[in-house]
Amino acid sequence: MTDASKAAPTPKPGILDIAPYVGGKGALDGVAEPMKLSSNENALGAGAKAREAFASVLEKIHIYPDGRADKLRAAVAAHHGLEEERLIFGNGSDEVFALLNQTYLSAGDNIVTGQYGFLAYRISAMGCEAEVKLAPEPNYMAEVDALLEQVDDRTKIVYVSNPSNPTGSWNTAEEIRRLHAALPPHVLLVVDEAYAEFVVEPEYESAFELARTASNIVVTRTFSKIHGLGGLRIGFGYAPKDVVDAMDRIRLPFNVSVPGLAAAVAAVNDLEHQEASRELVLEWRPRLTQTIKGFGYDVLPSAGNFVLVLFADGAEANAASDYLNKKGIIVRGVGGYGLPQGLRITIGTADQNRAVIDAISEFAASR
Repeated sequence: MTDASKAAPTPKPGILDIAPYVGGKGALDGVAEPMKLSSNENALGAGAKAREAFASVLEKIHIYPDGRADKLRAAVAAHHGLEEERLIFGNGSDEVFALLNQTYLSAGDNIVTGQYGFLAYRISAMGCEAEVKLAPEPNYMAEVDALLEQVDDRTKIVYVSNPSNPTGSWNTAEEIRRLHAALPPHVLLVVDEAYAEFVVEPEYESAFELARTASNIVVTRTFSKIHGLGGLRIGFGYAPKDVVDAMDRIRLPFNVSVPGLAAAVAAVNDLEHQEASRELVLEWRPRLTQTIKGFGYDVLPSAGNFVLVLFADGAEANAASDYLNKKGIIVRGVGGYGLPQGLRITIGTADQNRAVIDAISEFAASR
């Protein structure tokens, strides 16, 4: 019989020190269909081929999915020119990070990432009782030397977002190679390329080729951005075979859904939708950047499907967010990243982008 007077179970050390991840707000009181530009979703949505593939398997959702994701594995390998046996799929790339941390981190180990690196790396690392060491980013981007200065004997993983969320910054191929070359062989370098398809700078290149011959590089990608499948939660990692084998031992057996697998296979092969999604971002990213700068605000250079606007301080950023909300527009405050003065704005449709410009113009004029 349970004694109610006894103490309740307590989480393991460090769990209650973790600040829960807070996603982008999706609703506004009194607004039936707000413009949700807070989560870096694809403004065009999923492509027609992915939607058709999703619908085609609705009669099969009582059947467990293929645990190895063989059809998606073959499609991804062919699309990117990768070896099938070196791929691992997850419930979003977030799960790939969690699997890496669970596989390689013990209590007292640490990960190293940039000051403004994606919060998901830190959350699951802390859940493994590991320390998170943040390298300063005075220029709002990952600095190779700053990252290396944080590496010590207990470092097991170095995470780099390339491009980075929420700042939009990116690192050159030479910088990634230099970082990898300076790391001890027992340290994994994880290059998160969630926004890689939106980069056009010639000095950038995917780390896939560098990882092909390395024993300690993992490259991750997601289907949430260019493919517009954020609601289906699909991501993958490309890693050395022994790393994939170790992660597979703790991966839940059916971690990617039947509709998700079907839609992702179709999305990989839908080059027309990928190009349309990319062109929308490439058209509006510089237009938003230059126009908002013209209103007197700093906008960081971005290689993602979003821009980060910096206001004078947190109070002005909150006021701007509130003003946009009144216009039915939801953007993302990034105080959780230590940037209370920042608002991250996803690049939307042409009409949504014009609405953002009009609202920020009005806000600036009202100050």
